[in-house]
Amino acid sequence: MDATVNTAAIQEEFVISRNFNAPCRQVWLAWTEREQLMQWFGPQGCTLSHAALDLRVGGTFHYAMRMPDGHEMWGKWTFREIAAPSRLVLISSFSDAKGGITRHPLSADWPLEMLSTTTFEAQGDKTRLTIRWSPWNATEQERATFNAALNSMEQGWGGTFAQLDAYLEKQRTNTADREIVISRVFDAPRELVWEAMTKPEHVVHWWGPNGFTNTLEKMDLRVGGVWKHIMHGPDGTDYPNNSVFTAIVEPERIELCNGGTYKGDPNANFDATWTFEVLDGQTKVTIHLVFPTAEARNMVVEKYGAIEGGHQTLARLAGYLSKV
Repeated sequence: MDATVNTAAIQEEFVISRNFNAPCRQVWLAWTEREQLMQWFGPQGCTLSHAALDLRVGGTFHYAMRMPDGHEMWGKWTFREIAAPSRLVLISSFSDAKGGITRHPLSADWPLEMLSTTTFEAQGDKTRLTIRWSPWNATEQERATFNAALNSMEQGWGGTFAQLDAYLEKQRTNTADREIVISRVFDAPRELVWEAMTKPEHVVHWWGPNGFTNTLEKMDLRVGGVWKHIMHGPDGTDYPNNSVFTAIVEPERIELCNGGTYKGDPNANFDATWTFEVLDGQTKVTIHLVFPTAEARNMVVEKYGAIEGGHQTLARLAGYLSKV
C-alpha cells in the first residue's frame, strides 16, 4: 500500500468526549465564533494571540497560540463539513504565520495533517461533545508517532475542555443581559395550546406579529427535526427562519435553536425554550430566548421590536384559540 494513501478510516483514532452544562447551540457558537474562541481555546495556561476565522466549507481558522513560556505556535483548520449545530469536520495542521502548513515544531514525525470530527449531541439542556482525531494522508512512521502520543493528547484536550467548561459556566451565570422572556395565560387547556403551537396546520394561521403572514415549508416536531418557514412582513419584507428542535417534553417544554436571518443579520440567532404550565384549567406559555451576546439581544429589540412583536404573536395565538 502507498504510504501516502489516506487510511484514516481503518487506523487507530484518538477519541475524547465531555458533557457540558449548556445547550447545544451555545456550545456550538463557543466553538465556531472567533470572539468566543479567543476567550477559551487551548490547553490550560495557553491563550490565543491571533485568530482569523472563515466558517464555510473550504474556509479556514488560522490562529496563534501563546504558550505559558511566551512562545507562539501557529495552527490552521480547513473546514470540510459544517452542519450547525451538530457536526464539524475539518483538516487540522500546524502552520506558519502566513497560513502555510508546517511540521510539528517539536516532532518531525508528527502527521502533517489530521482529520478532525467534532460532534455536538443535545442531551436535554446539556451537550455531549465528542472529538475524533486521525492522521490524514500519513506515512506509517507518522501514524506510529500519533499512536504513541494518545495519552498526551488526552491531557491537552482535557485542559482545553476545562477552559471551555469554565467559559460556558461564566456565560450560564450571566445571561440576564442576553435574554428576552415573554409569557401569556390562555383560557384553554394545555393540550390544545400545545397542539396550536406545534401543528403546522395551526401555526401557519397565527405565527408572527400583527400584519405578518407565513409560508411554512417544514415543521418536523422531533429532536433534530427542522422548522423552516418564511415570515412575510406588512411592508413586503421576507424574514427566513430555520430552526432545529433540541428537546421536546410533551406537553410541558420545547427547546429549539433558531438560525433565522433577519435581512441576513446573523445576530438574529438564539436559543429558545417554550414552557406550558397548567394554571386552574388555563395554560401559561412562557417563551424564553437567549442570544449569544447582549449586543445581539439589543439589536433585535431596538431594530426589529422583538419584545412587542413577541407579545403581539401570543395575542394572535389567543385570538386563534378562541375560534378553534
